Amino acid sequence: MIITDTEQQVTFKEFLNNLKSTLHNAFHEIDDIELFSQKRGFPALVLRNIMETNPLSVAIPTQYGGRGAKVSECLAVLEAASYESLSLSLTFGINIGLFLEPVAKYAQDIVKGDIFKRFLTKQNMGGLMITEPDYGSDALNMQTSNIKQGNTYHIKGTKHWQGLTGMADYWIMTTRSKNEAGELGRDLDFFISDNQQSEQRVIVDEYYNNIGLYAIPYGINNIDIKVPEQFKLQPESTGLKLMMDLLHRSRMQFPGMAMGFIRRMLDESIKHCNSRIVGGKPLLALDQVKQQIAKIQSHFTVCSAMCSRSSDVSGIDNNLALFGVEANTMKAYVSDAMQESAQLQTQLKGANGYKMENIGSRGIVDSRPFQIFEGSNEMLYTQISEMVIKFMGRKKIVNMASFIKVYEITDKAADYFKSLLDFNIDATLPQRKMVDLGKIISKVISANHVFLLGAKGFRPDLISSSLEMLKHEVTMLVSSFNFDSKATPIEDYSDGGSWLAFS
Repeated sequence: MIITDTEQQVTFKEFLNNLKSTLHNAFHEIDDIELFSQKRGFPALVLRNIMETNPLSVAIPTQYGGRGAKVSECLAVLEAASYESLSLSLTFGINIGLFLEPVAKYAQDIVKGDIFKRFLTKQNMGGLMITEPDYGSDALNMQTSNIKQGNTYHIKGTKHWQGLTGMADYWIMTTRSKNEAGELGRDLDFFISDNQQSEQRVIVDEYYNNIGLYAIPYGINNIDIKVPEQFKLQPESTGLKLMMDLLHRSRMQFPGMAMGFIRRMLDESIKHCNSRIVGGKPLLALDQVKQQIAKIQSHFTVCSAMCSRSSDVSGIDNNLALFGVEANTMKAYVSDAMQESAQLQTQLKGANGYKMENIGSRGIVDSRPFQIFEGSNEMLYTQISEMVIKFMGRKKIVNMASFIKVYEITDKAADYFKSLLDFNIDATLPQRKMVDLGKIISKVISANHVFLLGAKGFRPDLISSSLEMLKHEVTMLVSSFNFDSKATPIEDYSDGGSWLAFS
């Protein structure tokens, strides 16, 4: 064990204030974020100054010199980073949720000390490799294999779209075991690879020209490495449940990355609409503008509620393998909220919003992949519906209003939505309806978190305004859910589909 340093001797308030000051200095004094956001990679001096504050120490246990892997501290660091740079916050999020926390929970003790020491003293970074070119979200059919050879595992395969491609020092590698007949096992195995070791070095075949998040490298990786057996993660039961616990915990940290970003969109929108004069009045005097800013503010409140909830339940001491509905809700809701907030800020800025240096227009592109990676939102909303319908079946409940009253993550909001959700659920819904239903359920769960935050003493006018906005959104979604749409694409649409032929 490595018990070092004074990370935990500094109060978190001091630690966070120092990080915020360093971030502001790095992005506004040392370099201009408006310029480097348009370039590939982090400026070396900027990244060095930021990493010298040891922001990732929040995800390292105290016995190894870190601050203790407290969820609230991790989320606060993600929030501070995303207020200035979504790319930086995602970089921290990858390290915290997809590497350090899994290592703290599942790695063998014999390897933890050196890994955490290098993060604390050498500013190392780590990531997770799951996605493969031919399988995408179909992770259970991944082809990357491992074969035990004495005291090592030989791992071969191809991975792509890993954030920090070519930049990370460590990777958690997701694989399937291969037997002597060449058949792949059904369960998953996880290994820690050290890119500084020649036999464990991942080769980058190609860097992708991603349209946003310029600071983070992505690409396609060729895996042909040998990893010592002590670097295999130890699941509590199965590898699949390890992956579910890992991904659900990561999804429940999305509110941290969203929090600072949405707050920045809100601050920029209020500032602009107070200073922009139209017809002798500030833009904020217009009713539609008030509605748009209130929507961003509602997202701010919901995200705050989700940060509070995540801090209560998503620590590494808890197994989140069965938290699918709640984890999917957090990831899908906040990523949709980030995109909408950026769109609204850009719209409110008018013509100036279309400049590349506008934080809203950059935010549209930078926040878009959050709706796609770690499961596209349409898939997550479908999964929410599937899981809830299964729960309803077990309880022999068909009425949605009746179900949310007894479901533990919607019961506080049940009375608020009971008149809107007084309809029965057909277990054989088409997928488009499953997506609508998943969105409805996610809004009710979000409202439940808001009620809980209000009970803790959060500002009442923000709570009531957010609940009203959520009710409006659920009303519209229920209308969509009840509308019987059978529209399908017409592939040969050009035959008889030219307007010019009829003019």
